[in-house]
Amino acid sequence: MSIQTRRERERAERERLIVTAARELAEAEGWDAVTTRRLAAEIEYSQPVLYSHFKGKGAIMTAVALEGFGELAAELRTARTGARDTRGALTAVAAAYTSFARRRPALYDAMFTHLVDLPFATEGAPAPLWEAFNELLWAVEPIAVGDDDPGLLTETFWAGLHGLATLMRSGRLPEPTHERRLALLVGHFAGSG
Repeated sequence: MSIQTRRERERAERERLIVTAARELAEAEGWDAVTTRRLAAEIEYSQPVLYSHFKGKGAIMTAVALEGFGELAAELRTARTGARDTRGALTAVAAAYTSFARRRPALYDAMFTHLVDLPFATEGAPAPLWEAFNELLWAVEPIAVGDDDPGLLTETFWAGLHGLATLMRSGRLPEPTHERRLALLVGHFAGSG
């Protein structure tokens, strides 16, 4: 192994360590607890080493969000492909999406509520963002009728899921009726059949 290869591997391992530490700290104590000083202490490297990988907390949060989109895409894909029919796929994707938001609140916040340096809904959006969106699209596309724009229909479905996840997490919607709300959302998108 060349010295250059070893250095690249060590650099990638440090970046992985930083992102993992940020995620764990955010999930345990919230994003306010994630500071470069605290992360440097957590990973036992100096702040200059941390800054040699990321410009600051925002860049770290962006890396966390990108990782989260890859994980969300995988969960949505599993839900969608495990369903037997169109309505089942829509139902499974809705449940997987809201479950992801509930199980990983700090990760979800990095992806959707904090300002991160990621271009959404553009050709320049990173692959993990498109992968997650496409999983939603492939679940919604079969229900499009007439001149429905599948992309806009997907964005609307996604907005409904995000709203439900966010309002439930904040305590503004009661947990016991979550399944009924998801069924209503899917029912109105997929029809009563």
